[in-house]
Amino acid sequence: MLEANTRESGFDRRMPPKAKIRIAIADDHPIFRDGLRRLLLLEDDLEVVGQVEDGLQVSELLQQCDPDILLLDLNMPGLGGLAALQTMQAKASRTRVILLTASDNRQDFIQALKLGSGGIVLQQAATDLLISSIRRVHAGELCMDSNTTAAVIRGFVAQEAAPQPQIAPPAAQSKSERYSLSPRETEIVHLVTQGFKNKDIAEKMSISEQTVKNHLHNIFDKLQVSDRLELALCVVAGNPTGTPSRSNTRF
Repeated sequence: MLEANTRESGFDRRMPPKAKIRIAIADDHPIFRDGLRRLLLLEDDLEVVGQVEDGLQVSELLQQCDPDILLLDLNMPGLGGLAALQTMQAKASRTRVILLTASDNRQDFIQALKLGSGGIVLQQAATDLLISSIRRVHAGELCMDSNTTAAVIRGFVAQEAAPQPQIAPPAAQSKSERYSLSPRETEIVHLVTQGFKNKDIAEKMSISEQTVKNHLHNIFDKLQVSDRLELALCVVAGNPTGTPSRSNTRF
């Protein structure tokens, strides 16, 4: 059943009220939905504007509430999260989606990202991580925790198998030296796409972690990506010319 939140919020008359991030929840567990709503309403910049318990109601929810962020469960009756994402993609919905799930199926994660999900947060994750993810995805970033990122990267690599994906097609490299990676940078990219962390990469290459971070900074700049996940997507897609948000680069 579609539920809309009609509670009005107060504001300081001395200055215009700051727009809140409008959030909708699609999950088939009433207790979980209610608990999540209560937690989010504790944040001054977040507002829960509606919720549904069935994937078939997602389109109606988006039409009636026009949320900025949809917290979408992967497994729901009627219409699952991935199918709901497909519908949203077909309608070019402006709402950004965070997949909120108890599943650890990396193939589902990969499919969700391909369908436009802006983030993936496990239901067992800390509340602070979810709140941070909401703000970052609203700002245009891709957001997942390190373990999920590594799983997704490994999934991409497994899907592509051999031969090793190209860092960039020759045509793109010839357009600008900005996309030309050194042999060492290329080696680091391949280790990142295998899910290795900075410490592991440093040990394998006999360099310091700080040197790894410096190389990653240069790689991110050359390929115009903002984090390890976008780097993996860039490599697998063979497209080094994306222009994602870079407001919170993480190594």
